[in-house]
Amino acid sequence: MAQSPILTLSQTMLTFGGNPLFNGVDLTVHEAERICLVGRNGSGKSTLLKVMAGLALVDGGERFLQPGYTVAYLAQEPDFSGFETLFDFASAGLDEAEHYRVEMAMEGIKLNPDIRCDAASGGERRRAAIAQILASDAELMLLDEPTNHLDITAIGWLENHLAQTRKAFVLISHDRAFLRNLTRTTLWIDRGVVRRQNKGFADFEEWRDKVFEDEDMQRHKLNRLIKAEARWAVEGISGRRKRNMGRVRRLQDMRAEKLDQIKQTGAAAMAFEAGPKSGKLVVDARDIAKAFGETEIVSDLTLKITRGERIALVGPNGSGKTTLLKILTGEIEPDSGTIKLGTNLSQAVFDQNRDALNPEQTLWEALTEDPILGVSGKNDQVMVRGVPRHVVGYLKDFLFSEPQARAKIKSLSGGEKARLLLARIMAQESNLLILDEPTNDLDVETLDLLQELIDDYSGTVLLVSHDRDFLDRVATTTIAMEGDGKAIVYAGGWSDYQAQRKEIAKAAKIAKTKIKPAETREAVKASGLSFKQEHRLKELPEVIAKLEADIAKLEALMADPALFSEQPEKFAKASDALVARHEMLAVAEEEWMGLEEMVG
Repeated sequence: MAQSPILTLSQTMLTFGGNPLFNGVDLTVHEAERICLVGRNGSGKSTLLKVMAGLALVDGGERFLQPGYTVAYLAQEPDFSGFETLFDFASAGLDEAEHYRVEMAMEGIKLNPDIRCDAASGGERRRAAIAQILASDAELMLLDEPTNHLDITAIGWLENHLAQTRKAFVLISHDRAFLRNLTRTTLWIDRGVVRRQNKGFADFEEWRDKVFEDEDMQRHKLNRLIKAEARWAVEGISGRRKRNMGRVRRLQDMRAEKLDQIKQTGAAAMAFEAGPKSGKLVVDARDIAKAFGETEIVSDLTLKITRGERIALVGPNGSGKTTLLKILTGEIEPDSGTIKLGTNLSQAVFDQNRDALNPEQTLWEALTEDPILGVSGKNDQVMVRGVPRHVVGYLKDFLFSEPQARAKIKSLSGGEKARLLLARIMAQESNLLILDEPTNDLDVETLDLLQELIDDYSGTVLLVSHDRDFLDRVATTTIAMEGDGKAIVYAGGWSDYQAQRKEIAKAAKIAKTKIKPAETREAVKASGLSFKQEHRLKELPEVIAKLEADIAKLEALMADPALFSEQPEKFAKASDALVARHEMLAVAEEEWMGLEEMVG
């Protein structure tokens, strides 16, 4: 017998200003389903999630929640009024015996439960809301951008927790790796229609492209049919008019169908324009160190960044990524060591806190503001890489409507603020892009476009991000902030960093076990090994030592960040050799341990 759904929406309709945000939506959520809700920024994802939670009034349709079931909703801006500490907020409604669930969740996402609500940062409040949802008894969790403000460690913990839960969840997130790893069903909201595919996010882009391809083909066929019928209407014999009124009505219907067709929302027409070339050397950092009180941010870091590199900084929140970024760009002085910046540098900065945007300004004022005087512009022109553009036309490139141009920035969603900030920095010529958490709130299509723009950008990029997929697609070098002043340089993106880190940890573990040839020879005399086995046991320590030396050399070679970008073939060969040496070492060690056991 089929299982009854937890939640059902039937023929749901919601309009804004006379235009339908979505119309005739039918969807169900069953027990233990893992669903991602995807769509362009502004398509209505968050609104639909609120409708599912029963928090938004609709213009038509029905919402049915199975009796006895509950829904927990993670809002982007939770209300903390009436609560003293974050723990008080997260544990509200739970019996004291259930408080351990809140404690476990807060430990997992690295949140101090005693922080006062009125002193908590936006990120801390966000994590408290996540802890509240995870600790609840709800059978269905509705999660709107749960990874925002989380570092990679906390994202990993949350991902693991959701992977093991038996609760159903519907998830909105810009983190593609998070969506790929967790979801089994996709809801796609596009131009007012909600489509469903019983496959996870890993198959979404192929599905989306096929839908668009079929639509284009159908539109082409309709256009041809309209032309043919219109020609008949003009050239038809008047005596047959009465008999063929059906064809006339068919032509009218086809024209109405064409009128009703809503074109696919285009991608934002974004472009980074590199200015005049910088010098070959962009940043030369030597033995730099920085601390705040007793907290070491970085210690004895030496790094050279050359033109064209894409350097990613990763690490937990509070590890000092943004501080190191500011040191490398000369905004903050190190406590010791030297920073030398290259010649002819022209920076464009994307700030994670959106501090460059004044919430009381309109989008028009933000784009026409005088960058030196800080005075809001009154004209209708914006200089885009030296060429004047009408401000409304330029905003349309970034998918803003004409009425939005005169709206205040505080009315924008997170994704729209990100697009506006990108519009500002893309109006400049630059040869050094500084991107601090650029992926927050961006939809999948804009993320893809941003990645392509960075790939095509001829300047240098310094990047801070917690988006593992984006790091893998963009970064040529990763600097891992691992605490206690450790800033370690790895070649490649996030996955490359993880693989190299595991190999280094494995090598360190092996190094702790010292093989003493003299002791081995004494033990062999009293053993019952064959002559061949005795000989092999004597030579294995030297074989293992040689392999360890080879591995150390290869790891030192691959630690050079310039190798990956400047000599990719050499890097690939070194990587293959490193894997082969590790495999040979594992076999040799296993053989040596087996012979040692026989010796006793």
